[in-house]
Amino acid sequence: MGVISPHRIQLSLFPIVVLLSLAWSASAANSAHNTFVHCLVNHSEPSHPITSAIFTPTNTSFSSVLQAYIRNLRFNTSTTRKPFLIITALHVSHVQAAIICAQKHNLQMKIRSGGHDYEGVSYVAEVPFFILDMFNLRSIEVDIDTETAWVQAGATLGEVYYRIAEKSKTHGFPAGVCPTVGVGGHISGGGYGNMMRKYGLSVDNVIDAQMVDVQVEILLDRQPQSLNYLKRKSDYVKNPITKESLEGIWKKMIELVDTILYFNPYGGRMAEIPSTATPFPHRAGNLWKVEVADHYINLTRILHKYMTPFVSKNPREAFFNYKDLDLGINHNGKNSYAEGRVYGVEYFKDNFNRLVQIKTKVDPDNFFRNEQSIPTLPNRKN
Repeated sequence: MGVISPHRIQLSLFPIVVLLSLAWSASAANSAHNTFVHCLVNHSEPSHPITSAIFTPTNTSFSSVLQAYIRNLRFNTSTTRKPFLIITALHVSHVQAAIICAQKHNLQMKIRSGGHDYEGVSYVAEVPFFILDMFNLRSIEVDIDTETAWVQAGATLGEVYYRIAEKSKTHGFPAGVCPTVGVGGHISGGGYGNMMRKYGLSVDNVIDAQMVDVQVEILLDRQPQSLNYLKRKSDYVKNPITKESLEGIWKKMIELVDTILYFNPYGGRMAEIPSTATPFPHRAGNLWKVEVADHYINLTRILHKYMTPFVSKNPREAFFNYKDLDLGINHNGKNSYAEGRVYGVEYFKDNFNRLVQIKTKVDPDNFFRNEQSIPTLPNRKN
């Protein structure tokens, strides 16, 4: 048999200690998640039970629900961190319950509409999180007499166009060309499409909205006034690009082989709307928006860098619907405002400060947050 040295005893016990520690951590996490589920059930309306809208990894359909609206395969790998729970809200009360319980249990909530998220911030996180998935809330009510429509956040652009076409052959809505983009995310970032020079952005044609705030109050009645591995970046061109420079850009693209450039012309109605009218600030003075796309992240970054002399400067502007974490990431800690300002001024220019003031007033504890959300003022809790 021999004598086991103290060192051997210590080493032989180490794996056991680690396994016990991991088992205890998993048990604690499961207990916390079960408590969260009970909270959701307790705060849902009896007339609209939430249980059928809750999916955990123990559900056989959990993976299919999670993957159904992951449009970017960069974030659908075996190493991608998964949510511990998905709520496929069926009623506004489910949204309210999610907010109440997430705050009560200090949990990160990600909100997903159509899943067209170039950086995955609507369904990926570095901390334990759950997804509030809006795809079931997709009703569309079109009223041709008033030329208005009520559209829920989970509807897609294609569904909106179809419902309008059912009622009229002469009406439309200025939005994007991709039919599977979710209305909620599209409009919240501005939403551009082929009719923007005549009618402006999608957000310019929104006259009212129903929202649930951090106090779970339903706010209404504002006064009327296909899958790939993707990386995208955006820029704004303010001065004409010379023929020689354009030829240089084409040569660079040929060199990189697989990169794509989209030029979206501005002007018209886009230039008539003040930059302060909505959070979207890129109005008069822009000739067109440039979108750089590629399946290979590094090639996208190379072409984006090459475009530097031809686009806006100080700041180099970007389009919020094309989220780009290369611009900066907010860790939502004590430096939240400073980190948020780095990317915030590129997306929103001078409107960033107004958005921060609004965020500080309506969400002082920074509950609604992600890697590139609007921060609160630095003297407030983050």
